[in-house]
Amino acid sequence: MQLVFASNNKNKIREIQQLLPDNIQILSLAEIGCHEEIPETADTIEGNAILKANYVTEKYGYDCFADDTGLEVAALNGAPGVYSARYAGEPSDSIANMDKLLQALKTENNREAQFKTVIALNLNSEQQLFTGIAKGGITLSKSGQEGFGYDPIFQPEGQLVTFAEMPAELKNAISHRGKATRALISFLNSLK
Repeated sequence: MQLVFASNNKNKIREIQQLLPDNIQILSLAEIGCHEEIPETADTIEGNAILKANYVTEKYGYDCFADDTGLEVAALNGAPGVYSARYAGEPSDSIANMDKLLQALKTENNREAQFKTVIALNLNSEQQLFTGIAKGGITLSKSGQEGFGYDPIFQPEGQLVTFAEMPAELKNAISHRGKATRALISFLNSLK
């Protein structure tokens, strides 16, 4: 089975392909000739995932899945949330985003946060949504070289290290994207 993953983020594509069984081949947006920026204008994480999946299905005719992820910080009323990728403004800059978040939490004792990923799947003219959540907290400073995005400042519940300090296998086992992707895989496997 071939499915388009509505992303050109090489880190995300690699992470998801590692989680999928061998019989599912992922095509990136570039591989189907989609080089335009897909608008992410929804005000929810679910909404953006749906927008991206629908865009590819409607404009290119492929079965497709798209994800959107946000970091929701309790002390900031769920911010940066749907605006996580561009929290510090345009263009998207992970270091600037982390610095802004650490600054916003500088005097805050409540550092609870969660990563939320929603995957929208358009398959055989039907749409399914899969959600994965990883609870944890925001560290006081950046630590680790692995992963991407906010990984150097997010410490998942029950772990002594950040996502950026973990090997990919451990991160994939407990992460928001891993959980949402496993729900997607379980659904795809049930169609056999």
